[in-house]
Parts: sequence; structure tokens; C-alpha cells
Amino acid sequence: MAEAARDLSEDGLEETEDLGPLELDDSGTFQQVTNLLNIMDSESAKTDMAGAGLDMRKTLASVIITEKAAVEPSVVMDALIRCLQVPEIPTQRKVNIYNTLQEIIQQEGELEERCVRRLVTIASREMRESPEQMEGYVKAEVASDTLVALSRNHFSLVMYELQHRLKPLSLTDEFVILTLAKLANGNVFEFMPYMGITLATIFTMLRLANEAKMRQVICGAMETFCETVQFYLKHLEDSVYPVMTEEQFALKLFPMYRYFVTVWLRHPNPEVKLGVIKSLKPMLNLLLPNNELREQVYDYIPLLLAEYQGSLEALFITQVLRQILEVSVTTSTPVPQMQLHTIFTELHVQVCTKAPAQHQYSSQNLIEIVHCFVALARCYPKELMKFFFSQMEMSKEAIRVGTLTLIRAVVSADEPKMNIRTIYLAIRVVKNTLSDNRSKVRMAILRIIGQLALSGYQDRIKGWGLKYVSVQLTLSTYKLTNRRDSFYQRDLEEKMVHRVTMDTVKIITSSVSGMTNEFWVRLLCYVMETDYTEALTPICISLTNLAERQLHSKDAEASAASKSRHVDLPAPQKLLARLLGEGRGIAMLNLLRTLSQSIAPSMADTWELEIPLLVQYLEEHTEFTWNQKAWEDKLIQFLRNSLKKTRGTNWSLRLSKELNNQLESFDSPSLEKGFLYRALGFTLAMGLEADKVEVLLLELLYKTDYSNNFDREGVILCVGLCARGQVNTVLNVLQDFEERIQESEQSWQFGAWRKDHPWRREAVKSALMVMYSCVASYCHPQMLFTHVDSTITSKVIHHYSSSCQDICLKMAFMKSVVQITKAIQSLRDLEDFQFAQKTTLTGIIVAILKAEPTDSLVSPVRTMAMDALLHLSKLKPFYSMEENSELMDISIHAVISLQPPGEDNESVKTLYTNALSALEQLMESLMQRQLDPKGLQEMVHLLEKWILSEKEWEREKAMHLYFCLMQFYVQSIGVCIPLKLGQFGMLVGLIVPCTCDTHQRTRMASTDVLSSLLDLHASQTCSSWGTSKEKELERCKEDLEGADEEKVFCASSRIAKVVCMEFNCDEVVSLIQKLCENIGAMDLRHDKASVTWISTFLQMRVKELEDKVAEILGAILVHLPVVDHLEVRRLLIEGILLLAHYHRETVLTALLRQPLPMESHLKEVWLAVAENVPFARTMLHSLMGRLQSRFTPKVNATSKADIWRLAAVDPLMTLCTIHLLIEKTACDDKLMDLFSDLVYTLLLQLSSDYRPEVTSPILKTWRLVHTGPLPEEMNLHRITIKSMQLLFRRAASERLVQALEEQAVWGLLEDSETFLEGVSLLARLCVQDMEGHRQRLAELVLRGMDSEVLSCRISSTAVCVELMSDPVLYQEKLLRPAVLMLEKGASQEEDEALRVLSLRALGNMALGAPRKVKQYRKLLLEKCLSSLGGPVSTSVMAEGMEALTKILAELREGDMGSSFDTISEQCRVFFDNESELLRFKAFVLFGKLAKVVGISKKHFFRGEVKKAWIPLMLHCQDPCSHAAQACTTTMFQCVHFWGWKSLESPAGRSDTSADDEMTVFQTKMCSVLTQKKPAVLYSFLLETMSYIKNNLSRIRIAACNLAGIIMKQMSAHYLGKLDFLALRNSLQELQLDSDPGVRRAALETLRVLDSCSQHRLTALPDGAP
Repeated sequence: MAEAARDLSEDGLEETEDLGPLELDDSGTFQQVTNLLNIMDSESAKTDMAGAGLDMRKTLASVIITEKAAVEPSVVMDALIRCLQVPEIPTQRKVNIYNTLQEIIQQEGELEERCVRRLVTIASREMRESPEQMEGYVKAEVASDTLVALSRNHFSLVMYELQHRLKPLSLTDEFVILTLAKLANGNVFEFMPYMGITLATIFTMLRLANEAKMRQVICGAMETFCETVQFYLKHLEDSVYPVMTEEQFALKLFPMYRYFVTVWLRHPNPEVKLGVIKSLKPMLNLLLPNNELREQVYDYIPLLLAEYQGSLEALFITQVLRQILEVSVTTSTPVPQMQLHTIFTELHVQVCTKAPAQHQYSSQNLIEIVHCFVALARCYPKELMKFFFSQMEMSKEAIRVGTLTLIRAVVSADEPKMNIRTIYLAIRVVKNTLSDNRSKVRMAILRIIGQLALSGYQDRIKGWGLKYVSVQLTLSTYKLTNRRDSFYQRDLEEKMVHRVTMDTVKIITSSVSGMTNEFWVRLLCYVMETDYTEALTPICISLTNLAERQLHSKDAEASAASKSRHVDLPAPQKLLARLLGEGRGIAMLNLLRTLSQSIAPSMADTWELEIPLLVQYLEEHTEFTWNQKAWEDKLIQFLRNSLKKTRGTNWSLRLSKELNNQLESFDSPSLEKGFLYRALGFTLAMGLEADKVEVLLLELLYKTDYSNNFDREGVILCVGLCARGQVNTVLNVLQDFEERIQESEQSWQFGAWRKDHPWRREAVKSALMVMYSCVASYCHPQMLFTHVDSTITSKVIHHYSSSCQDICLKMAFMKSVVQITKAIQSLRDLEDFQFAQKTTLTGIIVAILKAEPTDSLVSPVRTMAMDALLHLSKLKPFYSMEENSELMDISIHAVISLQPPGEDNESVKTLYTNALSALEQLMESLMQRQLDPKGLQEMVHLLEKWILSEKEWEREKAMHLYFCLMQFYVQSIGVCIPLKLGQFGMLVGLIVPCTCDTHQRTRMASTDVLSSLLDLHASQTCSSWGTSKEKELERCKEDLEGADEEKVFCASSRIAKVVCMEFNCDEVVSLIQKLCENIGAMDLRHDKASVTWISTFLQMRVKELEDKVAEILGAILVHLPVVDHLEVRRLLIEGILLLAHYHRETVLTALLRQPLPMESHLKEVWLAVAENVPFARTMLHSLMGRLQSRFTPKVNATSKADIWRLAAVDPLMTLCTIHLLIEKTACDDKLMDLFSDLVYTLLLQLSSDYRPEVTSPILKTWRLVHTGPLPEEMNLHRITIKSMQLLFRRAASERLVQALEEQAVWGLLEDSETFLEGVSLLARLCVQDMEGHRQRLAELVLRGMDSEVLSCRISSTAVCVELMSDPVLYQEKLLRPAVLMLEKGASQEEDEALRVLSLRALGNMALGAPRKVKQYRKLLLEKCLSSLGGPVSTSVMAEGMEALTKILAELREGDMGSSFDTISEQCRVFFDNESELLRFKAFVLFGKLAKVVGISKKHFFRGEVKKAWIPLMLHCQDPCSHAAQACTTTMFQCVHFWGWKSLESPAGRSDTSADDEMTVFQTKMCSVLTQKKPAVLYSFLLETMSYIKNNLSRIRIAACNLAGIIMKQMSAHYLGKLDFLALRNSLQELQLDSDPGVRRAALETLRVLDSCSQHRLTALPDGAP
């Protein structure tokens, strides 16, 4: 067989050495497989990124390859192997190929040998490549798994390949060893022939394996090999291969075991150590059965123990050690003595010390150690106990506890070989430590005693063990009952000791027979004396078991114990009191029944019947069905029945004393002590001797700690129960108690009575108050009438009034009041009973309620106070209506203001719930006395401020109370008394905001209130409220239950629509008024709910509310300023707009009567108007009408709309509104159709106030808010101008706006002096730039010119001036009415401005309608000429001449008639006028006359020119440049009338000045006149000299200069006619002129005059003068 294998190996080697490429298949299988592999690769990548499992497509691709392999296995295998040979194939692809190959191998079984060989070679090479990275490790692992899969059907090929790679003295690859281990595990019997050579070869590698990883691999492989050998040895009969014995395997393994323990176990790497330890366990399973090798294994135990000191997990070392020790026990091959102490010590240390934190298996390690010690105890009991004894001598607690724990384990071991000697030695060790008082040691000893009893060694504990248990029971109880708060840890340990002691007692009493009398007596005395009640139940169970066993025992010891029981039992009353106090447990009742014959023979029969019933009741109920009061009632009944058997004896009195004594045995609070108080009260009530009862009650009162609430309440209950049969006795005792403790108002001497815990005065007073009221509750009714006022209530009031009145006293006082009032109410025949102390009690309770904090709930004081008021309200004399309201208001404030407690604070939640419930009950009780609409309104008024609170919890409680109130009212009164007018709307309006509250319960409560109100209203008014509306209302309520805010608001709106028609107009007004009042009181949701209802009601009822608009609008406007949120304001404003759509004039008047400056809310209203452009236009028309109405005649109102339309409003508010609307109207709407009307209206407003203002107007409105002057910028003039500026920016072209700014039109308009100029300029620019608006503007202007208001006529005329200069009037056939209006204006003398403007407009006809000038020439000339004569102003005359100038341009000489002469003459009059304007206009007009003069008037006009020539020549140097220029122009226009061609074209040069030219002209003119008309020149000189006194200095200079020129040119003849003296005097006077120019000119003229005088003298004949 070896030769065949060798041949096979050689053939395989030759094949593997030459791996050529596979032949290509023509079927396309390779390509298909490649595509499927690509799918698997892509899906793997996606899966990795997604973090999920394999995708379905990957699985499907793998299945397709596998199914194809089932048809053509060789082809598919070849394809996959070929894919493996592709260079640089990705790791995931290789993994997928190998996994697919494994599936095919498992599916097909036998495969073609050629494919198998090639696959083995490829996988082996893949496996042996160094897996330095993770990807290499993955490939090697999957290749190894593929070889293992192949080995199932091709073992020889795979094994040969692996053995070929496993060579002696050569370290192979780790995956070769791993794969061999897998082969051995999967092919046990096939691998066995190779096991020996494999182990031998691996052994040669041990010295070469230096790396930790390789050592771990070899250890893991050895573990697998050993387990495989064990499996093989167990199934030898199934093997077909040559058998290898266990001894042979052991001999091959031992060298490796030795090398592992001696060399590799010392490796510093913990993972190597762990691998070695884990491999030792299966190796030892093969080594230890061999006797020879076992001894050698023992030799290496110290090496294993040494590893405890290292970092290796101790559990694995202990498991190996346990394996060795247990085999040593089973084979009776002891471990060498010299190693025992080391083993004991190392294992003992593991038990007594805390395991390192890094050790995860410390608890399992302890279990293993226990097994080790049990094994050691079986083999070496004496040595082990000696070691334990030595350890117990140490004083460390941990060592002693650990040792005792091991002893207990040894004792509890169920080992047949554990002899009695071992137990004896163990007990000796335990006894040696009985004096140790440390808690853990005591518990360990107690557990050993219990374990000895359980293990059948009862006789070994009867002496020392029972005594120790008794001592520990007493000691632990003493320590627990006298514990200190500062030693919590010590108390906890002592509780553990006590629990272990009780468990031990239970074990002993249930297992130890022949219990000693001493232990029985100890336990019974323990029951009577201990204060640690937790131990009573188990002790009673133990005692009951012992008693029953002794009763049925027949031996002598039991008889003796029974006798001693009768001797040592305590007094019957004492035992009964003790067991009754602990009567909650079955154990106590059973013990009482068992001892009944001994403690109370007379009651034994009763107890035999009743105790089983009590036990049955306890057994039938769990902690979930338990009723403590019912149980105590059963015990009290049991006590009563028992005491009936002792009537006529002092049994009950003795029992009372014992019960009184037992009270001190229990802590407070406790159920046992509470029951004892109750039992004592019933027992005392049945007492026959009053004096002894008094003594017991006084003793009880003295010894009670009144600062302890539980004890105080217990004593109070006891006193009250005692009063059932001993009323006078109890009252006497209380009186005596007060006297004995020396009560007084100044001092309270309690300290002398109680030295242990002195009483507090307040605690005793509170107890006394409740005692008196408790007496009232329990005493006989006939006795109550006698004592309730004078004794009981008076004492309660006295004790409270004389105390410090803290919380406890308040609670006690109100508890007393309630008890007393309840007791009184329970009496019969109360009709005539008047509770005299009611007023006093009420005053005290109200003071208490007011004193309670409103921000916290720390006690039930307010609940008890309201409860007390409730009960007092039912007694006579009843409270008045005012008192009811006051009490209710105080109570509501005390409860609603409290914030609800958190969910985790159950105690405060209970207080909170109780307080609210008490308030509801009190409200109903007080309401009962005033069941009418007034009373309802009063109660609702008390709740209103809480319903509108900003705090959620206050609203919820208030709404809940509102609902309770309505329920009670509807149920109590029904339809008897109808609600007042408007009350229904007010009541509904109050709850509307809460329909959208954030809290669901508040929303639902509000709808419940609404339903109640609707039902009440429908029943009282017979309205149409029907089933369909009720169903719709219910659906809305369902929607309100959700948390979606949008749905909640929608539901609230639907409710409004449902109930809207149930309101009449007055109710609608009251509802809206109430809703407006509510706005701002809470948060946004509530405000939105209010305005939603307002909007809904207005939409549905607006047409019916014409008479109520003012009230509704007033309510909205009054409250709109307080609305902060934009959406709420928007909805309110929409309501105003809705009203305005239907009742525009009413709303407009109301809005315009609001105060200025315009508040923000009013601006928002107008902004909303502006957003609706069509409506904004309508409102602008109305606003303009309000402004224009001031300029129109008054009319009488014919309708309500007219009344509101004609109502007086402030024009400033109207202007501000117009300005706002113009500013905010949409930009795309340029107000073109309103432009003319707006401009005209604003101009009218400006005209009414263009004169300077004295003060700013004080606004007279409905609400006079501002009493002082408005801000300076807030005046009619400025607001109007701003509005006009804004209007032009919005509606006019940019060119016009720019022109207005450039020409400073707004500044002109703002100044009263230039206002009309500004109007004219504005109109001129508008006419020029806005052709489409001229017609409308003309119509408005004509209307204004006919106004009765002067300012209106003036402004209109100013505009008309510009319109007359444009053809629009003529084109629109408006010229004639315009002329007629202007004629009136020019004729009137009332206002100068109007006359000036009218003349200007008439003159502009020549510009706008020149053809019509001739038609109206007579009128025009007449009005213009009339302005030139008479007492008229300068401006009128100037405007008249200006108009004539324009008109003359369109007329001929013949058209003027005689007017020409008049004009000429009038014109010359103004040449020397002081007014520059008149001079200028006169010069221009005269020049115009010179142009139009014809032949018929030429002669006349030549004369006029001569008359005007000197003024013309002088005024060419007029100080007014315009006048001088005009004069110069006119003069040269008139030159031709002289008829001299030489003058018509003066030769001037461009480089000469105007003065020089004028001088030249004048010289030339004078020269010509000297030649042709010297007389005229002479007259000109005389006329010129008259101007030297002119007011104008320039004219005086010109006159001097002209006079000089004339004199130079004058002939000698005419010089002789001159009065030189007069001339010289006149010129010399000018030397004193203030103007230096005048003085120089006069000096020059004097020189000329002197020169002329000399010349004249020379020319005269001699002797002449």
C-alpha cells in the first residue's frame, strides 16, 4: 500500500510541477461563469457599502453556477479553476470562486481526478502564501476550507499534498497545520494512519516555532488532534485501519506535553500561554490514565501553580489542576506530599483574595477551586484541616471567611468517601473561631451550622451550635433595634447576619429532632421581648412547629419540654396583646391558636372557631387585594367576641393595661401600633369602672409624644372610640389633663412632664382640638346637643386662637370643624338649631385661606379650609349673597393660581386634585343660594380673570370650574329664569378663545361649556337649534381632541358657523365686544381663536348689523392697539374692511375720528385698505369727498349713511390717511384715474391754509388722547405737500417729478408767501407733461372757481391761469365758463390774490386761445384797465399791465378803440412809480403799444412818446435791471416816432459798455434836438432837472448826467433862458447826497453848468447881465 501511495505521489508531483493552461471550451461556459462571477463581485461591493447581507442577485448567480455544474461538472470546474489562474484577481472574486467550488464539491461528491489534482495544487499554493495582510489571510482560509471539502471524497490526494508540505525539522506554513487539524476533525478514521507521523513531524518543529502566532496554531492543532484521538479510541470498533493503542498515543504525546509545560508555558505572550493551557486538557485526558506517565505529570504541577502569579486567567489553570486532582482521587494515586502545601496555599489564596479586574471568570474559578478542595478533602482530610486550622489562626477577616466557606463546601459535598473524621476535624476548626464577632465570620459560621443540620449531622450541633444560634439571634436583634443612622454599612451587615440567623433557625427547627427545652424557652422569650418585628414571623413559625411536635411527641424529652412550657409561659393578657399587635401574619395566629389552652382556656373554643377563619382570609388575599381596614375590623370583632367570654371579670382591664404597655414596643408609624390604639379604644369603651378608665386615659395622654403625628392620631382615635360609651368620662379626662399640665395663655409648662422629648405647645393644642371634635363625632347624638357649642367648639376655638397657628394647627383646627359640622348634620330635628359659633369659625377659616401661598402647594390646608366652609355653609344661619361671593373669590384664588404638579410627584398631585374637588363642591354649595342669571353672572365674573390667564394650568382649572358651574346651573334652574339681554353673548365670548387652547382638556371643557350655554339658550328662546347642528357640533368636538393646530382652528371656525345664527344682533355685539376684550389677555392661539370667531360672525351677519356697526367698530378699534401679533391684527383689520365694504361711510367716519398722530394699529387698517386696490380707490374717493365737503355748500342728511358721511372729521387725519393710501397702494397701480382729483383736492386743502399758522390744531375726536399741540411736522400744510410729492412720485413721469424738484415747487408751496407761485408752477408743469389729466383737472378747477370758499376760488384760479395758457379749455369747450368765472374774480375787490390770478388767467387767453381774444376783447380790456385805476394794489396793477401786454399781442389797433389812448396814458403814469414791478410792466406794455400802434393812432402815440421820452431815457439806468432793460428796449422801439432816421440805428461798438452807448445815444439825441427842435430840448432839460430829487439814486445820477449832456448841446439862446442860480443851487444840494455816485455826477454837471455859464457870458454883448 505504501508503494502504491508512493507511485501515486510521484505521478501527482509530475503533474503539479507542470501546470499548463487549461484547454479553452467552445461552449461559452467560461464566459457565462465569468459573467456570473462579475455579478457576484458587483453585488458584494454594493452589499459592503450598504452594510446589509448578501444581495439576492449574488445568491442567484451562485445558484446558477451550481446548477450548471450539476449538468456539466467538469466543464464548470475547469472554468472556475481557469478563473482562479487569472493574474491579479481581486480577493473578493477568489473568495467567491472558492465558495462556489465548495458548493459544487459538496453537491457532486466524486469529481474528475484531473480537475481535483489541479484544484489541490492551486489551493495548496494559495494557502501557503504568506498571509501578511488581512486579504491574504482570507484567501488562505478559504483555500484551506476548499481542501477540507475535497478531502471528503479525495482524501488521499489532499493528504498527500499536505504531508508533502510537512517535513521533519522544517517549520511548515501555519495553514498546513491548520488544514491538517481540520482534516483530522472531519476524517477521523482516515486520518489515524497518518496521526503518528504527523505528531512526530510536528514535534520536530517545536524548537523552530519561535513566533507567537505559530505556537498558537500548533497548540490549537494539538488540541484538535487529542480530541480526535479520544473520539477514535472511543469508537475503535468502527475503525478499518490498523489499531493504535491508547498507550502508544500517550507515549507520543507526553514529550510534547513536557515541552509545552516546561518551555512554551513560560512564553511572555498571554495568548500563547492560553493556547498551551487549553491544549493541556485534552492531552491530560490521554496521559493521566497511564500509571507511569501520571507520576511524571505530577512532577510538573508546580509549573502550573506558578502561572497563578502571572496574567493568565486563573480559571483555565484551575480547570487543569482540578482534572489532575480528580484523577488522583479516582485512581487512588495521591499527589506527592511535598506538593500539597503549595497546592493548598495557591488555591486558598484564590478564595481569600479579590480577583484581578482583568479576570472575567472569577466566579467560575471559585467553583472550580471548591471542587479541587473537595477532591483534596477526600484524599488528604487531616492535612487539609490542619492547613485550615493554621489559616484560621490568622486574624484577617477575608482569610477566615474564605476558609469557613471552603469548610462549608466540604461539609455540603455529597461524597460517599467523606468520612466522619473529616466532619469532626472541620467542626474543630469552626469552634476555634466562635468568638469572632465580625459580621461576615458570624454569617459563615451560621451557614456551616445550618449546612451541618441539612447534611444529617444534627447531633454535632445540639450543644455548641444551638447556643451559638441563640446568641446570634439575640445579638443581631439588639444591634438592629439600637442602630445608629451614621452606621449604615454596619446596619446593613447586621441585617444580613440576622437574616442568615433566621434561616438557620428555620433549618434547625424543621430538621433537628428532640429540641432542647432551653432553645424553646429562648425562642418564646424572644417573641415577647424583641422590638425587631421582622423576626417575629419566622420565629413564630418555628415555635408553632416545635409546639406541635412537642404536643404529639411521646418520648420523655418532649414531655419534659411540655411541662416546662406551662411553667415558663408569660401572662395570658401579655401574650394575647403581643400576638394581636402582630396579628397580620398567619404564623402569629397559628401560634395563638396552638397556645390557646395555655394562655386563655375560657376563650379556647372561640379561638378554635374564629382563628381558622382569620387565617383563611389572609390566605385568600394577596398584596393587591388586601384591605387593611377590613382586616382590622375582623380583628376588633375577634377581640370583642373574646372579651364577651370574660364579662364580670377584670380581664378587659388587664388587657387594656397590656395593650397600653405594648404600644411602646412598636415604632411609629406602624400598622401594629395603629391597631393597638384602636383595640385599646374599644377595650376602654367596654370598661365598667370609670375611675380606672380615667386613670388609663390620663396615663396614655401623658406618655404620648404629640410631636409624632402617628402617635397623636392614634391617641385621638383611642379617645374618640372611648367616648362611645364614656362621653362624660372622656371630657372630664381632657379637662383634667389641661388643668394638670397647668395650661395658661402666658406659659405652657410641658417640659416638666416629659424629660425624654418635651412636648411642643402647638402639637398638644392641635391634638386637643381634634380630640374634642373626635368626641363630637363618636358621642351619642343627645349628648352632642348638650356639649357642641359650649364645651367642644369653644374649646377648639380657644386652643387655635391661643396658638402660633402653624400648618399642623391649621389642619387640626379645620379637621375639628369638619368633624363637628358633620356630627351636627347627622343629627335629626335640625330645623331650629342655630350654630352659634359659625361666624367665628368662618372668619378664622377665611384668614387661613388668605394666608396660603399662591405659588406652591405644600399642605392640604386650603383643601381642608374649603371643605370646612362647605360644611359650614349648610348650617344655619346661612351666608348672605355678598359673603358667598367673597368666600368664592378667596377660594378660587387659593386654588386656581397653583401650578399643576409634575407627573412624578404623586403626593402633590393628590393634594392638587383634592383642592380642585373641594373648590367644585364649595362652588356648587354657595351657588345653591343664588340660582338666577345674576348669581350665574357673578360666579362667571369671579372665574373670568382666570379663564383669560396667560398660564395654561389656570385656564384649564377655570374652564373646568366654568363647566361644572354651568352643569349645576342648568340642572338646577332649567328654563325658569331667562338670561339678560347680551348675557348669552358675553358668556360665550368668554370661552371662545379656549376652544383653541394648547391644552386638550381646556379645549374640551370650553366646548362642553358652549354646549351647556346653547342648550340653556335654546330652551329659553325657542330657537332653531336642532339635531343636525348638535351633530355637527359633536364632530367639531372630535376634531378638537387632536393635537394638529390647523385642525383645531378649523374646528373652532366650524363651531362659530354652527352657532352663529343662534345670536340676535345685540348678542352678536356683546360677543364681539367680549372677544375684543379678551384679545391680548392670553397667547397667540387664543387671540387667533377670538378673531376667527369675529370674522366668522361678521361674514355671516354683516348685512344685519347696520345699527351696530359703530359699537362693533368701536370695540375693535379700542382693543386693536393691544394686539401684538400680526396675524391677529390682520384678521381684525379684515373684519373692519368687511364692515367698510357694507357700511363704508360709518366706518370711514369712525376711522377718521381717531386721534393723531396716527397710531400703528390705525395705519395697519389703512395699509390693508391699500392692499385692496379697488377698495382703496373707493376709499380715496370718499376721503377726497370729506376734504372737498369743506368747500361745498352744506346739505341736509337724507339717510343714516348721509349722517355718517356728513359727520365732522378732522382734515389732518383725512390728509394723513390719503398720504398713507397713496404711499401703500400697489406700485403697479399708478392711480392715474384719480390723479387729477387727488391733485385738485390737495391743492384745495393747501389753499385753505396757505397763510402762516399760529398754532398746531388740537384734535377733537371721540377719544381725546393728546391734549397738547401736535408735533411741528404734523400740520395740514406739510402733510398735504408730502402727499402731493408722494402722489407725483407714484403717478407722474420721472421727467415731471424731476422738474418739480429742480424748480423747487414744493418749497414754493410750503411757503405761504410763494404758495400761489408754487401752485401756478405746479399747474404749468402738469399741463405741459400730463395731457391725459388736463380735461378732468379743468372740470375740477371750474367747479372750485365757483366755490363759496375764497381759498378754494383762489387756488382754482391759480390753476386756471395755467389752463388758460393751454388749448385744453378751448378744446373742451370750457373757455366761456372759465372766462365768466375769471371776470367775477377780476371784478371783486375782496381778495387781491384772486383778482391778480384772475387777471393773469385772462391774459393767458392770448396764449391758450389767441383766436378767442378778439371775441372777448371788450371784457378783457375792461377788466385790465379797471385794474390800472382806482385804489388797487401794486400786484393788481402789475398783473393788469401784464395781461394787457399779452392781449395786445393778439389785437389790432382798430380792435382797441379808445382803450388804446387810455392804456397809453395809464401806462406812462407808472414809469416813475416806486414799484420796480410796475415800472417794468409799464415799460413792457408801452413797448407793446409801440408795436401795435397803427396809422390812426400814430400821431397820438408820437405825442405820448415825447411825453414819456425823458423818463425812458432816465430809466434806461433804472436800478432794477429788468426795468432798465425793458425801458431801453421800449425807448429804442419808440425812436422811429421822432421821424429821424439817424436816431433809429445808433452806432454802437461791441467793446463799449451800455452806459457809454447810452451816453452816445443821448448826446446824439440832444444834438439832433438842438438842431431841429431846440425848444423841445429846453423842455427836456427842465423836465430832467425835476428828477434830481428822485428817490432812486441811479435815477438822480442819470438825471445829472443827462442834464449835463443837454446843457452841452443847448444853444446859447436857450442857455440864456436858464436860471443858472437855481440850477446851481439844486446841484449843490446834491453834494450832500449820501450816494457818492450822485455827488460825483452832480459835480460834473456843475462844471458843465459853469462852463455853459462862462460861454453864455462870453457870447452876450457887453454890459448885458
